[in-house]
Amino acid sequence: MPPRSTDIGARWPTQPVHTGEAELEVRAVGPRQVVLLIDGMESSFHDLDDPSHLEFEYMQHIDAVVDTTWGEGTAVRALHLGGAGCSLATAWDTRRPGSAQLAVEWDGELARLAREWFPLPRSPRLRIRHGDARAALDSFPTGRWDVIVRDVFVRSVVPEHLRDEGAARSALRTLAEDGVYVVNLADAPPLNSAREEVRILREAFDHLVMVVDPAIVRGRRFGNVVIGASRAPIDDVALARRVRGLPLPARVVAGADLLRFGG
Repeated sequence: MPPRSTDIGARWPTQPVHTGEAELEVRAVGPRQVVLLIDGMESSFHDLDDPSHLEFEYMQHIDAVVDTTWGEGTAVRALHLGGAGCSLATAWDTRRPGSAQLAVEWDGELARLAREWFPLPRSPRLRIRHGDARAALDSFPTGRWDVIVRDVFVRSVVPEHLRDEGAARSALRTLAEDGVYVVNLADAPPLNSAREEVRILREAFDHLVMVVDPAIVRGRRFGNVVIGASRAPIDDVALARRVRGLPLPARVVAGADLLRFGG
């Protein structure tokens, strides 16, 4: 049995853990806050006193897209492609009571350890499935999900089979009529990966928005880009208000500007 959550010094391993797929490390960053690193990259943040807390900017951006499309506090059926430490799903369990969530994680040992190390919601509020994210996506029936979040990386790169047109159309098929597909990617100027994502998603979805740190657009740094896609219109003005109010304000690109961005 893992130590009680009050015993922050004993709850996690003091040395990196190798799963066969990746190297995991848990690092305390506050009296009751920890970060999960996968192959040296920050992947999940957990605040043991406030499970609703989202520390990472890109997760705040994903949350803002879902708040804009579904409303704050609304229960959703959410699919997370890429589980890791399940911090976004944990936050939504608190922020959106009554939600039913499924995380699909390729690394089975990571999925097991996430349950052991972190105070994750129990099934059926959050189920974790070991498997390939694209195969899982293709397997779901039409209209199964309200929200699909794609947050899958192999050494900072999204696997190709999760960012092609087939994956976009599979996401469209498995979403409810007013559902939203939110993808996270990492990119650097001139943002060629983000431009290609926009072009691919446009082939399947009628409405797109992009949330990004202005410094990334200006070519000053590498970072995360979040794109929301839906059959239904996304209120980019309301979304812009939300992300301007974040601790680090972000920029929303939509409409004709996003079409030009994608070429």
